[in-house]
Order: sequence, then structure tokens, then C-alpha cells
Amino acid sequence: MLKQQFYSLANHYTLQEKIIDALWHELETSYSHKKRHYHNLSHLENLLVQLEPVKSQTSNWDAILFAVFYHDAVYRAMRTDNELQSARLAENRLHELNVPEQTVRQVFDLIMATKGHTIRENNDINLFTDADLSILGTDWNAYHTYAQQIRGEYSLYPDFVYNPGRKKVLDHFLSMPRIFKTNHFFEKYEKQARENLKKERASL
Repeated sequence: MLKQQFYSLANHYTLQEKIIDALWHELETSYSHKKRHYHNLSHLENLLVQLEPVKSQTSNWDAILFAVFYHDAVYRAMRTDNELQSARLAENRLHELNVPEQTVRQVFDLIMATKGHTIRENNDINLFTDADLSILGTDWNAYHTYAQQIRGEYSLYPDFVYNPGRKKVLDHFLSMPRIFKTNHFFEKYEKQARENLKKERASL
């Protein structure tokens, strides 16, 4: 599904299969790395599932799709600039595909917005970052699996280092007036997300 979606998207801008093949191989390799417990291809698939029902509310669907594929293309637990590096990679690769500059800029902004997940004036950004956070509002068993996967990605750090850092992340979301900015995702996930975040925090 992901590969087919990427090829269909890329074909809007180029018919050079070798370029598309190379870009897909790069993405697949990155997201399939053995240290990717959560930020992997399954995460991308879930994002597409979450975003499809709100497609009609978006102004640049192609930009959102490109952002899905590239937003975690660079992901290393020890770095704090993963979003910037992913956005720059997307910028370079979209230029290879001859994507118009306006769309490239929108993809860059969409990816950078995942650093804080704060509300923006741009509805496409709000829908995209809400979808990125949708795991927070799933049932507890799914959320608990997610929390364990995140812990796996930070396995390098002992609990006395990881737990305070994780609490900061949880507190960041719990302090938000609304975790989910759009009505679609707020109504679907907000209540459960807050329950899950509080439960995880209490366990640390």
C-alpha cells in the first residue's frame, strides 16, 4: 500500500522510474531500520488511514502525502534536530522530483510542525499533526504498546535518564488546552488521550 501510494504520488511530477525507485528504496531502508520500533512503516500506514477521512478538508493533499513519507525519514534518538533534518531531506528529494516550490515549502513547514504539535493558522498543518498524534487516543492496550515501542527506541538511556525526559514530553501534551486542534480528531481522541498520558506518567 505504501509503495503504491508513493509511486502514484511521485508520478504526478516525474515519469523517471529510476528516480522514484531510488527515493522509495531510501525511505523504505530508513523506516525499516532495526532501531525503529515505532517510527517505522506501520506508523506511516496509520497516518494515511487517519488522514484519508479528512482529505476533503485539506488544501494541498499532495503536500500532506509527501510530509507523511518524509516527516520521520531522519530519526535518531540522541538527536534533537530530527524534524529539521527530515524537512531538509524532503526538500532535496522533492526538487529531484520537480515538485513545485510552493508545495516543497508546504512540505517543509508540515514536517517542522511535528516538533511541537502546537496549533497553527494553517488547517493542513493542524490536520497533519493531529493525525501524527492519533496514537495517543487509542485504547490503552494499543497506547501501552506504543509507549513500550518509544522506550525501545530510547533503550540506550537508563530509566533514571529516560523517565524524567519522558515525563516532560507527557506534561507538554497534558498542559495543552487541546491536544488535538481540529474538531475531527478532538472529538475522536482527546478524552482517551488525556487518560492514557496520565496513566503512563503515573507509571514512570
